[in-house]
Amino acid sequence: MSCNHTHDVLIIGSGAAGLSLALRLNSDLNIAIIAKRSIDEGSTYYAQGGISAVLDAHDSITSHIEDTLIAGAGLCDEKTVRIVVERGPENIDQLLNLGVKFTRSKEGNDPNQLHLTREGGHSHRRVIHAADATGRAVQLSLQDQVKARQNITLYENHNAIDLILDKKKQGKKRCVGAYILNTEKDRVETFSARTVALATGGASKVYLYTSNPDVSTGDGIAMAWRAGCRVANMEFIQFHPTCLYHPDARNYLITEAVRGEGGKLLLPDGSRFMDEFDERAELAPRDIVARAIDHEMKRLGADCLFLDISHKPKAFIIEHFPTIYERCLDFGIDITKEPIPVVPAAHYTCGGITTDQHAKTDITNLYAIGESAYTGLHGANRMASNSILECLVYAQMAAEDIESNIDTIALNNNLPPWDESRVTNSDEMVVVSHNWNELRHFMWDYVGIVRSNKRLQRAKRRVNLLRHEIGEYYGNFRVYNDLLELRNLVDVADLIIQSAQRRRESRGLHYNLDFPKRDDLHQRKPTILIPDNYFPG
Repeated sequence: MSCNHTHDVLIIGSGAAGLSLALRLNSDLNIAIIAKRSIDEGSTYYAQGGISAVLDAHDSITSHIEDTLIAGAGLCDEKTVRIVVERGPENIDQLLNLGVKFTRSKEGNDPNQLHLTREGGHSHRRVIHAADATGRAVQLSLQDQVKARQNITLYENHNAIDLILDKKKQGKKRCVGAYILNTEKDRVETFSARTVALATGGASKVYLYTSNPDVSTGDGIAMAWRAGCRVANMEFIQFHPTCLYHPDARNYLITEAVRGEGGKLLLPDGSRFMDEFDERAELAPRDIVARAIDHEMKRLGADCLFLDISHKPKAFIIEHFPTIYERCLDFGIDITKEPIPVVPAAHYTCGGITTDQHAKTDITNLYAIGESAYTGLHGANRMASNSILECLVYAQMAAEDIESNIDTIALNNNLPPWDESRVTNSDEMVVVSHNWNELRHFMWDYVGIVRSNKRLQRAKRRVNLLRHEIGEYYGNFRVYNDLLELRNLVDVADLIIQSAQRRRESRGLHYNLDFPKRDDLHQRKPTILIPDNYFPG
């Protein structure tokens, strides 16, 4: 049984990027938003830290640009950085107008003054936040606005399978829709649209330990790659230095703002160690801090290290980090009295689908925004709190470009239905669960914080076998959620491994024991992978 839907704009993804795009578009456009699960089950909702923007008189656009370029280790696109930073303040104003309740400062005489915190890599306090649950505040405000718009239809519990392409003259391709699994009704539905935007987030679930929710399986990146889009810089996976270490604390992040407000990283014996790795100590960029923690854990054979903010007044801690305080108490940890056990975990995908500065991909009428896109903003390492900023700015620029072109795009109402006439229901689901576990284990062991040529070779051999097995399985059985996610993760894992093998140096988030030094002479370019079916246009 099939079901067809037609819209002007199809947005796949329901986080800050996708929702911001929908709200930026003209209200006379018929818009669909695809949410893999519930609308708030994505990385935005769980983001704790904040959004970086130049909002203080003592700060400057130039300083924010310089900090971003330094964190990006020579691989940022300077034009992109400038555009994003310059558009930051107006996008914060947009969120304020939408009702996001950011934390106000208690200093000075102005009750409306926003409180700004400082995080790793920033030379000034420029991170606006809503206590320690900024993502939740942003997500809830955006989704409330979306639900109030009559021109926007939300499809929850819908998992995108593949993009639908239409070849034009000279072999050029344009995107005309997508096949999407309705997981509640267990059927594949056809969505046609004049324009499609991928806002599906990152791919950190490819690793055994991650701060991300379960939906972060690289769906948009994999779909775009299979459709013929280039991807870039997939070797740069950011590992957040501090996730709560507890057997029952699955995927719980301890925001960088804890270090920004004076938290100290400690060894099991209570001594500090970050000064030995970087003069910025706990406020060094995330790649440096994560590698330092990884190094000390391996040197000592320790299961975790510790982050201590207990030297601050109790009232200060509870005011600034109420969510973390309550969550840690659930696990018997009182952060006002004792340090927090922490470990690094995969956190952010700095690479992704290549786009221009209007968020357009290699395929006509296909856009990519947010963590699924490679814009050149992050380079070899994302600076803290630049991620939601990128979502907002590129949603704004994509909306401007879509509105300027959409009247010239014809809607294709005659798309071929999904064909499952030659497949059956799976009788071996254990294959999927086994391969899922194998993939995440070898990616953590071989393509994690520290890599080597041998580790990458082992990972490549294993991912080749998995791709073959999953390809056979996908071709013989009806699709379901876990199979679709595993298929995408295997594709993304292969892209990460290929990219890591091509970068024969250590830079930013990519550290290879066989090439421990940075090579600005030969390697100061993004790593771009080109699919066999690539045809620009």
